[in-house]
Amino acid sequence: MAVFVLPDAQQDLLELQQYMLATWGESAWLKAEDEIFGKLDQVDNGAFHGTPLPELAAVGIDDYHTVLTSHHRLLYRRIHGDLYVYLIASHKQDFPILWTQRLRRI
Repeated sequence: MAVFVLPDAQQDLLELQQYMLATWGESAWLKAEDEIFGKLDQVDNGAFHGTPLPELAAVGIDDYHTVLTSHHRLLYRRIHGDLYVYLIASHKQDFPILWTQRLRRI
């Protein structure tokens, strides 16, 4: 099994990195980065399971899941055992709008 951070999610990480480095410094960014990738590793290894997006699950689409870190929310989908990360957002961002826009581009 592998974790693939899709290009849009890679851009999310770069923007997050720039913001955190400018606002809180390198140690805060490194801690956030470790949390994000640590959580993805837990999900990939089956040690932690996210929850389906309620809005999509309500209409029978239950393969898009979210998982939380202390300050971020991640949107992913498992396909043939591999994990695909679609979105990485701060808790302060409007997650429903972000994931709706992101999924429309897929």
